[in-house]
Amino acid sequence: MNRLHPRVRAVWAGQAAVLAAVLAAVTLVVSRFLLTLPAWVPPAVFVVALVVGVGLATARYRVWRYEVRDDALYLERGVFTRVRTVVPFVRIQHVDSSRGPVERLAGLASTVVYTAGSRGADVTVPGLTPTGADDLRERLKRLAIGAEGDDAV
Repeated sequence: MNRLHPRVRAVWAGQAAVLAAVLAAVTLVVSRFLLTLPAWVPPAVFVVALVVGVGLATARYRVWRYEVRDDALYLERGVFTRVRTVVPFVRIQHVDSSRGPVERLAGLASTVVYTAGSRGADVTVPGLTPTGADDLRERLKRLAIGAEGDDAV
């Protein structure tokens, strides 16, 4: 199975740092205007949230895998709840490559696979290089076109 690019850990850790800063700011506002909390509480909230967030980003990277097989796209992810997803090529409606602002800064991209169905009708493979995302998109597109006559799972 294929792993994501290691830089995705930095993206996820950066998101955790932003969340930790927001939580610390909210704690500071609550401390100033609603409750009287010791001065060490907002920095402690920041440090704890940052450590937990970076730890989860690292764990998330370790378990995230994907593989394109003969019949389907296989995904495995999840820190606390492991999720294994199989996307049969005959269920693929279209495939996109995307690069948000944070991904562009990190030199990364994602491939989004849209499937027929209503619940969880799309899956995203994050943390790819731009070339890797485009290659995966084109490969999945070719395989989906080739599988049009096959039966679904």
